[in-house]
Amino acid sequence: MSLKRKNKTSSEFSMSSMTDIIFLLLIFFMLTSNLVAPNALNLKLPGKSTSRSTDTDALPDVSIGSDGQYYLDGRRLDEGGLDREFASLARRKGKGFSIILSPDQSAPVEHVVVVMDLALKYDANAILASSD
Repeated sequence: MSLKRKNKTSSEFSMSSMTDIIFLLLIFFMLTSNLVAPNALNLKLPGKSTSRSTDTDALPDVSIGSDGQYYLDGRRLDEGGLDREFASLARRKGKGFSIILSPDQSAPVEHVVVVMDLALKYDANAILASSD
């Protein structure tokens, strides 16, 4: 006498629980991605302006040599001295003062970023000028 099995094993897989988990993860990442603030520089690109132009001869000129040295109106400064000069300019001229940034073509990018960070710290408008 042969006995037959009554319980058959099903080889089907239900994807409904997997899709629920995927949707929950998708919602979680969508919500948390809006909370992350991008760490980027706020660049002001040239364009048309209705305001009158500023005399650039009166603006302080920050130049960076090919050796990475900082110069403010021809005076050689280190990073700390440049920070103190920017603080002094911010006190005298107020928020939104302008500077001219003119790095040498072979100046290290890290030094240009240092000056741009200082301009951001003291809420200065940096006008990037190329030097030949």
